[in-house]
Amino acid sequence: MDKYLVVGLGNPGPGYIHTRHNAGFYFLDAFADAQGWRFAAARMQGEAAQGRLGGAQLCCVKPQTFMNHSGLCVRRYLDYFDIPLARLIVLHDDLDLAAGRIKVMRGGGAGGHNGIRSLIEHLKSRDFARIRIGIGRPPGPGGHDEAGIVDYVLAPLGMAGRRLWDERVPLVNEALELFISQGVDACMNSINGRGAA
Repeated sequence: MDKYLVVGLGNPGPGYIHTRHNAGFYFLDAFADAQGWRFAAARMQGEAAQGRLGGAQLCCVKPQTFMNHSGLCVRRYLDYFDIPLARLIVLHDDLDLAAGRIKVMRGGGAGGHNGIRSLIEHLKSRDFARIRIGIGRPPGPGGHDEAGIVDYVLAPLGMAGRRLWDERVPLVNEALELFISQGVDACMNSINGRGAA
């Protein structure tokens, strides 16, 4: 039975719940909940939920290392379960996509995302699948200013933002199921044309 690692990026702790930067945690929680899986206490610096989907064994992980060191946790899980990069998919927030837009991709750079940068560093590769969850940029001059961006991604999402995310949960769940059952190319072909908010 093939094993897959599904990673949601975010920051641990109650102060970060429902912030834009925790989109990966939010959508992975929703996916695991839809399967009836529950996350267990931290192991190898990550909370994990495991189960079967079709003919595959999935390990869903939320690194507890804080965003900038996510790669350390992911590397440990890949090594422990002997999972190749081709069966890793990462959910993360993306400033360069409009709020609510969903895009699946394989490879590419970090795009200024410190969690993805950490993964690339520890995996020594960019060649892994990602589900990018658009959060947009802050309006005005802060849209490209580092301090403004930090405040924006760590601010509470608000009710309208949470409603938008909840509307996108079924599409992200479908993307994960397609990735597991048919691979990243089929997933991109099916999801990316429907990913606009």
